[in-house]
Amino acid sequence: MPKLQDLPKPTTPDCVLDHAGILRVLPHRYPFLFVDRLLELEEGKRAVGIKNATFGEPHFVGHFPSDPVMPGVLQIEAIAQVSCLLILLSFDGLDEKRPAFIGIDKARFRAAVRPGDVLRIEVELVSFRRGMGTALGRILVGDKVACEAEILATMV
Repeated sequence: MPKLQDLPKPTTPDCVLDHAGILRVLPHRYPFLFVDRLLELEEGKRAVGIKNATFGEPHFVGHFPSDPVMPGVLQIEAIAQVSCLLILLSFDGLDEKRPAFIGIDKARFRAAVRPGDVLRIEVELVSFRRGMGTALGRILVGDKVACEAEILATMV
């Protein structure tokens, strides 16, 4: 896994990683990549990512045609992807490995996410031992919490 200093420098000055760096770290690709920029990274502790919800995303076509809303499961996936970035950029010895879900706890959906919203994805790493981790995450749209969950992952 590349170290942060070895990744392409962001073209946007207000972020730690832009799309080019994220694509070097995460295995996800469109239409299943749900983080556009990594704004903050405190190695081993916390990370903040951004996702711009746009009308062009395929899930908005059918969920729901007259009232598009980002599915909750995709919001959870966005939290998981920022958690992946946090883990993969924080710990040595994870080459050729990737985090995989083993559990989701305490998930709550508090506000709808719609096309045009900017999702601020905040993740805090609670523990990471022997290749297993727990992270608390939440998504804010403006100053409203849209989603929060506890993510459990293992390295595979």
